[in-house]
Amino acid sequence: MLDAAVDLFLGSRCAGCATPGRMLCPACRAALPAAAGPAWPTPVPDGLVQPWSAAPYAGAVRELVVGHKDRGQLGHRRVLGRLLAVAVEAAVADLDPADPVLLVPVPSRPGASRRRGYDPTAALTRTAAAVLEGRDARAVGLLVSRGGVADQAGLGIAERATNMAGSMACPSHVVRRLRRRGPARAHVVLCDDVLTTGATAREAQRALEAAGVPPVAVATIAATVRRQAGQVRRSLS
Repeated sequence: MLDAAVDLFLGSRCAGCATPGRMLCPACRAALPAAAGPAWPTPVPDGLVQPWSAAPYAGAVRELVVGHKDRGQLGHRRVLGRLLAVAVEAAVADLDPADPVLLVPVPSRPGASRRRGYDPTAALTRTAAAVLEGRDARAVGLLVSRGGVADQAGLGIAERATNMAGSMACPSHVVRRLRRRGPARAHVVLCDDVLTTGATAREAQRALEAAGVPPVAVATIAATVRRQAGQVRRSLS
C-alpha cells in the first residue's frame, strides 16, 4: 500500500524492475553487490593504478547512476554512496587500518555542476566517506577541471584520451593546505561513478601525481563491460 501511495503521489518506479512505488524496491536493493572487484579497462591506459568497481554498468545500477547524475534523483545518493564505499573498501583492504584515507572525487566539466545545481560525484564521494566503516576517511576536493573538454559520450578510446589530456589540475595552494591540516600517512583514492576507458581516471591520476599526492587506487560504483566482458563480469560478481 505504501508503494502504491508513493507511485500515486510521486509517480516513481523502481530503477531495477520498474515496479510502481519506491525508487528502489526491497528486492532490487537486496540484490545490489556487497563486494567489489578489479575492473581493468581494455586496453589499460599506461600507468593506471588499480581500479576497483562494485558492479558492471548495467541494469539497476546503471539506472541509479543515470537517475542521480542526469535526472536529479537525489534520493539515490545514499544507495550509490554505499556502493562507492564498497569499492573503496576493496581498494584499501591491504593497507594499515590505522592509516587515514582521502577520497578525491573526479571533477565535473566546467559548468556541468552549475547546470545540475550540484556536483554528483562529489556528493557520492562525501557519502562514501561518511558510511565507510573501520577507516578514518574523508572526502577532499583536490582536483579542478579546466575548460575546453568536450562531452565524452560517443567518443572512442583514443578520442577520450585526447579529450582528457591535460584537462585537470591540482592547485598548489590546495595541496599546501592539505599538507598543513591533513592527516599524516594518508592514502589517496580517486573516486568516480563509472569507469569506461580509464582515460578520465588516468588524467586525474596524472594531475595528482604532478602535485605530489599520488593515488593508490581508483574506486568507482560501476565499470562498463567492454572487450573481455566475461572476465570483467566475473571479477565484479
